[in-house]
Amino acid sequence: MKEADFWKPLKDKKVQCQLCPRNCVIGEGKVGFCNVRKNKEGKLYSLVYGKFCSIALDPIEKKPLYHFHPGSQVLSLATVGCNLRCSFCQNWEISTAKEIRGQDLTPEQVVSIAKDYSALGIAYTYTEPLIAIETYLEIMKIARKQGLFNVWVSNGYTNPEPAKKAAKYLDAINVDLKGSKKMYNELCAVPDDKPIYEALKIYKQNKVHIETTTLIVPGYNDDEKTLQGIVDWVKQNLGTETPMHFSRFHPDHKLTNVPQTPIETIKKALEIAKKAGIKHVHAGNVPNLL
Repeated sequence: MKEADFWKPLKDKKVQCQLCPRNCVIGEGKVGFCNVRKNKEGKLYSLVYGKFCSIALDPIEKKPLYHFHPGSQVLSLATVGCNLRCSFCQNWEISTAKEIRGQDLTPEQVVSIAKDYSALGIAYTYTEPLIAIETYLEIMKIARKQGLFNVWVSNGYTNPEPAKKAAKYLDAINVDLKGSKKMYNELCAVPDDKPIYEALKIYKQNKVHIETTTLIVPGYNDDEKTLQGIVDWVKQNLGTETPMHFSRFHPDHKLTNVPQTPIETIKKALEIAKKAGIKHVHAGNVPNLL
C-alpha cells in the first residue's frame, strides 16, 4: 500500500480521488469505484501498489498492437480492479475483484523479469492500467531507462492530468473505443464518454502510438451510423494512419443474452473504415478475416 497520486483532502477526513472522471468522494475506511483506492485516516492510498495478479509473456499483437514493434514479445502485467463495469468483460474475475491479491514485486524486479525473458517491452493490460498508475509509472520510468518500451491497453476513461503524466513514459496505447453513448451508459457504467475522446487527443499530442479497438455488440453499437461516427472521429482527430480494430462480441460475464456479432457486421465495419481512408483496418476474434 502506498499513498496515491491525484487526490485532494476534504472535510471530515473524506477525500476526493481525481484520477478518473468519476472523481469519487471517499469516506474514511472506504474504497472508490475501482475498489483499489482507499481512504485511510484522511489520506488516499493505492491498495495494488507492487501487487500483480497476472504476469505473462505475450506477442504484442495480442494487445492488439499490430503496427508497433510487430513480432515482438512483451511482458504483460495486471493488478486487480477497474474504473468501468463492463457487462461483457472477459477478465471480470480480476477487474471486479474486491479482494486485493497478487504477487509482490518491486519495479526493479518487474523490469528484470522482462529482460530475463528477452521481452522488448512491458504491457500494462488485462485490467485498466490507470487505476495502478502509482506502481506502473515507477516501472515505466525504469523500463525506459533500460531500453524497454511501455504499452497500455486502456479504456481511456481518465482525467487529463493523469493522461499527460502517463504519456511522458508511454510508447504505445490501444484504447477501447466503444463508440456509442448507449453502450457506455448501459453496459459499462460510464455516464459521459467525452473524457475518453479527450484522453485520445492528449496521447496523440504527446506522440504516443495509438491503435483503437471497437468491440461491436449487437443492438448497442452495430448500426451503420454509429460505426461511421467512430471512424469519422478517428480520421478527423487521430488521422488515417491510426490502426483501427473491430472485434467480434462473444457472450460473457453478465451479457449472455446477446448473440455473437454476425461476421457480416464486422465486414461492414471494415468496409466503412476503408472507404473513409483508414489505412490499417483489422478484424478481431474472427479467424482469417484481416
